[in-house]
Amino acid sequence: MSIDRFSGADAFPGVLRHAMAPGSSSFTEFLSAAAPELLPKPHLVSDIAPHGTTIVAAVYDGGVVMAGDRRATMGNLIAQRDIEKVVAADDYTLIGAAGTAGIGIEVVRLYQVELEHYEKIEGTQLTLDGKANRLATMLRGNLGLAMQGLAVVPIFAGFDTAASDAANAGKIFSFDVAGGCYPERYFDAIGSGSPFAKSSLKKRWRPGMSADEIVRVSVEAVYDAADDDSATGGPDLVRQIFPVVMLADDEGTRRVPDADLDVIVRAIVDQRREQPGT
Repeated sequence: MSIDRFSGADAFPGVLRHAMAPGSSSFTEFLSAAAPELLPKPHLVSDIAPHGTTIVAAVYDGGVVMAGDRRATMGNLIAQRDIEKVVAADDYTLIGAAGTAGIGIEVVRLYQVELEHYEKIEGTQLTLDGKANRLATMLRGNLGLAMQGLAVVPIFAGFDTAASDAANAGKIFSFDVAGGCYPERYFDAIGSGSPFAKSSLKKRWRPGMSADEIVRVSVEAVYDAADDDSATGGPDLVRQIFPVVMLADDEGTRRVPDADLDVIVRAIVDQRREQPGT
C-alpha cells in the first residue's frame, strides 16, 4: 500500500509517525509517546538519588526527642557524611525525613512554610494533631513521585501545648508514602536502620525518663542501627560528626550541642569496649 494515500503524521510508519507529528519540544514527552519502554525505570531513578536513612523519636517526662544519623547513601556509595535530617518544624514540633534526600528536604521546607503561613493567616497555630494531618495531606500530593521510586517517609513529633498533663504532652506520629498518619506510643523509628533502632529503644526506653536519659538512649539506638545497617552512619569521633539530636518541650525546641554528644558517644564507646557483645 502506498503511503501517498495518507497525509500528515499518519503517512509515516513506526517511530517516524511520532517524530513528524507537531507537539512539544520535550524529548521526554516524545519518548513517552514513541517508546515508553526506553524511559528510565523507577528503580534506576531511585538508585541515582541520595537517600537519607535512620531517624528515631522517643517521648520522655515532659517532652519528646528526635535523633537522626548523618549519612546519605547513593546505591552502595556514601553520598554525604554530614547531612542533617532532623529540624524544628515550628516552635514546638520536630520533623525528620527518610527516603530520597532532595525531595525530603523540599517537603520539610515546604511544611515549615505551611505552618508559618497558616499561623499568619489564621492568627493562631494548628493543634498538634492538625499539624500531623496537614503533613499527611502534603504526602498524598507526593504519591506520584513515590510510585516512581522517589519516596519520602517523615516522622513528626512535638510538645502538645493543649495537653492537660505536661508530663505526657510529648507525641509522635508516623506516616506512610500514601499519606497515612499514625500516632505512636513511647517511641518509633524510620529508615533502613529502623528495625535495629526500634529494637534498641525497646530494651532501653522506660516511662518517666529525663531529657538527659532519653538523649543517651536515642544516641545508642542510632549507634545500634549503624552497627547492623550499612546505610546508617554511626557517630564519627575522628571527623567529629555526631547525630542531630533535638528536643521539644514546654520551653520550645532546641538542639543538643555536639560538645554534649561527644561526651555521650565516648561513654557509649567505652562501654562497648568493655562489653563488645552488647
